[in-house]
Amino acid sequence: MLEVRNLSKSFGGLKAVSDASLDVPEGGIVGLLGPNGAGKTTCFTMIAGFTKPNEGTVRFMGQDITGLPPHRICAMGMIRTFQIVQPFAGLTVQENIAVGAYLHHHDRAEAMAVARQVGKRLGMGAMLDRPASSLTIAGRKRLELARALATGAKLLLLDEVMAGLIPSEVSEIVGIIRQIRDEGHTFLMIEHVMQAVMSLAETAYVLNHGKMIAHGTPRELVQDPGVVEAYLGHGAAARLQEGNHA
Repeated sequence: MLEVRNLSKSFGGLKAVSDASLDVPEGGIVGLLGPNGAGKTTCFTMIAGFTKPNEGTVRFMGQDITGLPPHRICAMGMIRTFQIVQPFAGLTVQENIAVGAYLHHHDRAEAMAVARQVGKRLGMGAMLDRPASSLTIAGRKRLELARALATGAKLLLLDEVMAGLIPSEVSEIVGIIRQIRDEGHTFLMIEHVMQAVMSLAETAYVLNHGKMIAHGTPRELVQDPGVVEAYLGHGAAARLQEGNHA
């Protein structure tokens, strides 16, 4: 569904991403891992059209979308969320979700109907008439996901959707992502909550200093010496391996 080949991006003398490639199969959940500053978000911005790569190509559903603006890529069926969620505080939750729905539903009543439907699917039915400013961090993360879904996108790029959540909230988001995937959607996700990655992702890529250093199943990656040294650390890797065996 998504083919990224040899992406590179420099900012002045800094090589943020160098020769990065990855694949996302339709219906899959793929992780993009790595330490802070590894180049993960820069990679996302290039894939989603917010930044033009210096080199490399991005193909979505067989079409070359390299360098296209975000609104055109979104209209084709791919959208990204943001790590720092910023809803329209003066609007209700339903109106915020409708912002995404307006991409394909220009009539307000239709967009609001889509927003209500998407909100209920994500367990936000009781929140729809509340102001978005009243939501907790977990509620705002769910709203960000709902607004993305309301665009009708089939491929969602999630940027740390579980950051700042407590374990019970992480479990809820994991369940929601599984449900959305089962409904026919595909995911590429940046995530530091490794327990979630272990339970969700079929495969993952690891970036470090802008370069892809590993690719495999989460189980394989927690045993990869290069990934342990660059990202996980020996203690976390051991705990993840123990939890996986359990």
